[in-house]
Amino acid sequence: MSGEPARRAPFTGRSAVARRSLLRAAVAGLAAPGLATLLESCGGGSTGSPSARETIPAPDNPVRWPTSQANPMIKSGLTPERGSTLRVYNYADYLSPRFLRDFEDKYGLDIRLSTFNDADEALTKIASKDLAFDVYFPSYDSLGRLVAADLLRPLNHDYLTNSGNLWPRLRDPWYDRGSRYTIPYTIYSTGIGWRTDMVPTDVAAMSNPYDVLWDTHYAGNMAILDDWHTAMAMVLLRNGILDINTTDPKDIALVRDQLLQMRRTMKPRVTISMYTEMPAGQYGLCQMWSGDAINLPYYLPNKVSADVLRFWFPEDGRGEVDNDLAVVLAQGKNPVAAHVFLNELLDDKVAGTNFAFTGYQPPLLKFTPDSLVADGLVPQNLATAVVREKDFDTGIPLLQLPAAADAAYHQVWQEFKAGG
Repeated sequence: MSGEPARRAPFTGRSAVARRSLLRAAVAGLAAPGLATLLESCGGGSTGSPSARETIPAPDNPVRWPTSQANPMIKSGLTPERGSTLRVYNYADYLSPRFLRDFEDKYGLDIRLSTFNDADEALTKIASKDLAFDVYFPSYDSLGRLVAADLLRPLNHDYLTNSGNLWPRLRDPWYDRGSRYTIPYTIYSTGIGWRTDMVPTDVAAMSNPYDVLWDTHYAGNMAILDDWHTAMAMVLLRNGILDINTTDPKDIALVRDQLLQMRRTMKPRVTISMYTEMPAGQYGLCQMWSGDAINLPYYLPNKVSADVLRFWFPEDGRGEVDNDLAVVLAQGKNPVAAHVFLNELLDDKVAGTNFAFTGYQPPLLKFTPDSLVADGLVPQNLATAVVREKDFDTGIPLLQLPAAADAAYHQVWQEFKAGG
């Protein structure tokens, strides 16, 4: 695919792996009075109305965002200015350095990559409009407020000639009908990872695999994701509640009771570093994102075979499935190059290069469980970590929550993190 080994060496930093946790925090950050006020003050075009700010997209409530009047679409037929600078704002390690170098060489420009620690920080800086970033990587649960604040530039699809490589479902996604502002970047599921040499239970064969995370045989030998919404969704799914964005106080109380029970009896590690900690033997069982599962073999000691690794995701697809996005910011000075950059991300070879570096899968037709195993990017015993297009038919996304429910969830999470 990319012409280079699947991974020449484990990369360092890994703050990109934390991005889902931090991007989920974007909702809470955007709801905070200071940042919400700042974002609202940036509105002023046709999208800056209260109704736009309150819109919450969902699979059963697809949204076609109004086209910004303040930030016009760029004209067709333009080329990136040679010698110019493209400013990309992202988490560290979320783009292959090789791709960035190749893009610079191909178009004769410089890429200035700026990174941030969390989405609250990123959105505050973006809302200030002072840094003139061209490209940004959000999740769909913050998209509505970015659009409402007129911080995005509508996409001219004449430049996005690689869109045909996308899965059909994500060419016209529910969170952005017509893909007016976004392209999909990576996809991932959430399930359970384990080491068979440390966890003898066949988790996938259990009638309810989520129960293993409450099995006291593994107390002190397990971890869950340090991501409030993802962790709490796991409790809901364990109890057969498929509405993982529920606002019902009874459901939230159930989550509270079972999380606090887990805290008391299991003493879990709450972390986003499963990709290194489980290979190092710090525990043998954890809630896990699929991209981290794919990365596990690269962090195992040489003496440990990758055959001990496993990842479970519901066979019927009724688990958490999400994707991240790339957008062109209205404040940027290089919108033509930004469009070309997004188009390159949808190229099969570039996507393969990024996947080999990040471990997070691009939603392109080329990448299937069989092809990824055959190309050596994913071992057969972790093929369940590969997201299939049909998983988006039945999978359940994490959505932006109304403010009151968001506050209730966070109160429970803070109690859990404090030790119950």
